[in-house]
Amino acid sequence: MLPAFELSSAPSAGFAVRINMVKSFRVSDLQTLLASMGRSKSGLKQDLVGRALRLVQTEYSPELLKNVRQLYESRFPKTSGWLAARRPDGVPVAYSSLSSSPSATSQGADYLNGISKTITTPAAEVKLVPLPFYQTMETLLQPTELIAQNNEKLQDSQCIFELTQSQADQIRNASELRPGIKSIQVVLRICYTDSIGVQEDQYPPNIAVKVNQSYCHVPGYYPSNKPGVEPRRPCRPVNITPWLHLNAISNRVTITWGNFGKRYSVAVYLVRVFTSADLFSQLKHHSVESADRCRERIQDKLRFDPESEIATTGLRVSLICPLVKMRIGVPCRVLTCAHLQCFDAVFFLQMNEKKPTWTCPVCDKPAPYELLIIDGQLSEILKETNEDIEEIEYLTDGSWRPINIEKERERERERSNTPDTYPVVDICSPEVNGHSPAHSSTSLTGKSGSGSLGVGGAAPGTVVDLTLDSSSEEEGGGAGGDSEDTEDSADSPAPKRGRYNYDKDLVTAY
Repeated sequence: MLPAFELSSAPSAGFAVRINMVKSFRVSDLQTLLASMGRSKSGLKQDLVGRALRLVQTEYSPELLKNVRQLYESRFPKTSGWLAARRPDGVPVAYSSLSSSPSATSQGADYLNGISKTITTPAAEVKLVPLPFYQTMETLLQPTELIAQNNEKLQDSQCIFELTQSQADQIRNASELRPGIKSIQVVLRICYTDSIGVQEDQYPPNIAVKVNQSYCHVPGYYPSNKPGVEPRRPCRPVNITPWLHLNAISNRVTITWGNFGKRYSVAVYLVRVFTSADLFSQLKHHSVESADRCRERIQDKLRFDPESEIATTGLRVSLICPLVKMRIGVPCRVLTCAHLQCFDAVFFLQMNEKKPTWTCPVCDKPAPYELLIIDGQLSEILKETNEDIEEIEYLTDGSWRPINIEKERERERERSNTPDTYPVVDICSPEVNGHSPAHSSTSLTGKSGSGSLGVGGAAPGTVVDLTLDSSSEEEGGGAGGDSEDTEDSADSPAPKRGRYNYDKDLVTAY
């Protein structure tokens, strides 16, 4: 590709350059260009851009080329050639070789938005966050910015790349994760254009991806169970492998995206895809904390603190996974979390394989895969305890004891000392109300006095259960006979309490 100052000697090569230069002009530049060529400079920017583009398409003169070049160089004084014309507002863009062969690196060109570009070293590089389920093998297209071609809200951007014979063979010979899905894939990732830190995958609005004239699947939205919360789209890499040409033919990827003010970059990688079983196998081999180290951690948490008003004598930990409400199989937690409570490693990895959130289910803090660790001590405890033990308590010396929930509830009932019966108040007694004996008295236990004749013909000193309704009196022939409520109340269970009944000198671990 020839630089801008050689446009006059190569009209065909300079045509695309003029178009891109005009597209990078501001309103004032467009007005100056149109006025210098005797055209109207009134109207909105969209009208000015269209008018200027028609001008450079229909008229080829040294004066027009000179004006376009001067206006462009006044805006980008340190940049020559058409490459900077692809950078609106002077924003640098990262480009890379699309082929690993030496000839492609030295002579090849990559493509974005359908325009070929010479390879250059990026001034600022956008870095995407590593993904646990994807191991990057080769970079086919470094993060490159999607550039709007006009003021339309819906934009189309293209990138073209080729696979080497080695890359194509790796894909062909790869095993299948499931029917039709290879373990080695070519994936497309999109993120915000920001050179500060690492960027997470982020889709632009109205995204659609077409590979070699065929639309490929883009992850849809997850429905929200909470009222008023919008559905969320999982921004994971897009697998474009099934639609690629696994030969020397170039692959063209067209990205349709919504232009609503934010800047996005696209990248293409050759990756190896892992399953949750693969990550679990790696976790077991490389991220297990020994039982001795776990006991030291417990002792550190329970060490006496003179500044604390409450002496912590134990920490309770549940053996039930907070994710699936089942007994933990492989106890796992995050190194950066303060709690000792664990969750099941297998279920956690499976859930993130389907819906990647990487959030601790205990404290809702970030739980990246590289910080996960298997608790060696709790693994031993789970093997030593029966299925009916759902909770344990860590003690100050690093030891532990099982907690039987049923025994705990029984002890709570004994501590409550709730009386089974209440005193009977005889409202007919003169000592109570200072009046002549009435015909009835209340009994909250349901017992009636001897010789009761009912409310209407009660003798002095008769005890009548005022809690009985009229229907009960009619069915029972009055209040005569003893009620069985007293015996039932003695055997009735105490009111249900929470699942964990903590002693006042214990502090929960989560």
